[in-house]
Amino acid sequence: MDRLDHLEHLDKHLADELAQVARETIRDELRQQTRKQRRTAMLYAASGTVALYAGAALALAVGLALALVLPDWAAALITAAILGAVAYALRGAARPKHTSEYDAGRERTAGATPPAGAPGGRGPAYPPMPPVAPGGAGAATGAPGAGTPAPGGIGAPAPRPDDIDPEQPHHRA
Repeated sequence: MDRLDHLEHLDKHLADELAQVARETIRDELRQQTRKQRRTAMLYAASGTVALYAGAALALAVGLALALVLPDWAAALITAAILGAVAYALRGAARPKHTSEYDAGRERTAGATPPAGAPGGRGPAYPPMPPVAPGGAGAATGAPGAGTPAPGGIGAPAPRPDDIDPEQPHHRA
């Protein structure tokens, strides 16, 4: 029995030492990765700083070149307009291209515009309308969905898509 207690103690001691070695190894690897990432981040920051100064020098050169043939104020204005156009183009290129549920599964055609979105840019401004069954109560008038009861079959007729104003707040009773 004494021998079993001794083996259990050795097993526990061995497991504790293995766990400690594993923790130290992981900690060392994380330190090395962090050092590499920090070095990379510093190089990117230095690169961005130098690129900023290079861009400023280029803008100054363009302004001075334009100032040779134009008044100074016009050269500065044209240089600012060029920089603004480049900034706008870069901003547009950096913007992620989101596809909405409206675009999914549909081909885009030239000149087609999706429906107006909600203020947050998340989907349409109004919920999708269920399809109207042909021959509903409003079939005699020819208006699609006119007189068709709301889902559930009881109550006021369901609103038609033309009757929904996306700017008005929607209240549920």
